This record gives sequence, C-alpha cells and structure tokens, in this order.
Amino acid sequence: MSLPDLTAYVAHRSTPDAAFEGTSVPGLRADFYRRVDGDRIASVGRYSYRGRDVLMAWGYVDERHCRRHAVHDPARGWQPVVDGCPDVRFVRAGDDPDAPVIGLRVRTPEGDWLNPA
Repeated sequence: MSLPDLTAYVAHRSTPDAAFEGTSVPGLRADFYRRVDGDRIASVGRYSYRGRDVLMAWGYVDERHCRRHAVHDPARGWQPVVDGCPDVRFVRAGDDPDAPVIGLRVRTPEGDWLNPA
C-alpha cells in the first residue's frame, strides 16, 4: 500500500497552527485535499511541523476516524502505511497537564516516537 497521490486530489483548505484531534499545536500546518470517489469524498490530511513533513492521514469525509496513515521520519523518509489513525502525543510547556501545547510527537510503525521539533 502506498501514500495517496495528491495530484489526483484538489486542495480543500490549509490551516496554520492547526488542531490535531481538537488540540491546537503551534507550528503545525495541516493541508487538506479532497476528491470525488464514486458517491463518496476521499480526503487526505498532510501535516507538517515548522516546514517539515510529519504525517499523512486519509480516508473518507463521512468516516469518523482515519482509514490509514503514514509517518515521515526525517532520517528515513515516509514509513510504511498503517491502518487507522496515527498515535500522537502532545508536548507541553511543563509537567502540568494543562500547560500550553508547544509541539507533538508521532509514533512510527516500529514503536519509536519522533519529535519533529
């Protein structure tokens, strides 16, 4: 299985300092793409952090969660496609769970945590 070919999609919207799963992350940019697929609309979210690719997640707009995703490792490039949503942890400005979010970490298919900062 491979990454979606974004040339087959139309840019839908871009969001700087985007929210991931409802939590805003300064420096995270989300670019969303869509295309008609029969009677459904396929959607891809491409996320970058401070200009570096972090992950892509895709599925259909009528689905509640991601169908598949892939993580970008700066040292090794795009990692294998995985079913479901990515495993993401937020980095906070302190140990307090209510401290402001200042970044994020993403788990690779091998279980390593990437800190794209």
